[in-house]
Amino acid sequence: MNTLVDDVAARGRKVVLRCKRLSDAKDDYAWRSSEELAGYDAVPPLRLSFSDFRVSLLAQLRYPDPARRAYAIEDESGRHIGNVMYYNLREVMGEAELGITIGDRRYWGQGYGSDAVQALVKLVFREKGLRRMFLHTLDWNVRAQRCFQKAGFVPRGLVRRDGRNFLLMETLQQPERVAGR
Repeated sequence: MNTLVDDVAARGRKVVLRCKRLSDAKDDYAWRSSEELAGYDAVPPLRLSFSDFRVSLLAQLRYPDPARRAYAIEDESGRHIGNVMYYNLREVMGEAELGITIGDRRYWGQGYGSDAVQALVKLVFREKGLRRMFLHTLDWNVRAQRCFQKAGFVPRGLVRRDGRNFLLMETLQQPERVAGR
C-alpha cells in the first residue's frame, strides 16, 4: 500500500481515506471531465485545461476551505479509486453535506462506496462533533440510494433543484451505548 501513515484519515473494511495529494490530479481531472460521472452529480463535465485544474487543486491543498474537506479513497492495494468529502459544514447546526465519487468503474457495486461513506461519517461525527450528515442524490440513481442506505442513510423526501429531482437522505449521530444497557 502506498499510503503514508500520517496521510490516513480513516479506515473502513475495504478502503482507506487519506488526505488529498497533488498526484491525485490526473485521476480527479479524468473523473470530473467524464460526461457519465458528471451526469451522476447533476453537473456539467469539467471543461478546464488540465494545467488550470492542477493549479486549482494546488491552491485548495495549500489553502483549504474550513467548511469542506475532501479525501481520496484507496482500495486495499493503495489504488486511488475515488473521492469522498463533506461540505456545507454548519458547525452551529451540527451538520454537513456529504458527496462521493467512485471514479474507477471497476469498483462500482462492490461495497467500496458504502464503506467509504461509513468511514467518512464516523470520522466527521467524531472529529467535528456533528449530529447530522445529509446528502442529495438524483431520484433515478437507485444504485447510489442503495449504497447510502447500506451506510445508514435514510430517505427524507424529494427536493427539486435546477429542474432535477433529488432524494434527500440523512444519517444522525447515534448516542454512545453505555455498557450493560
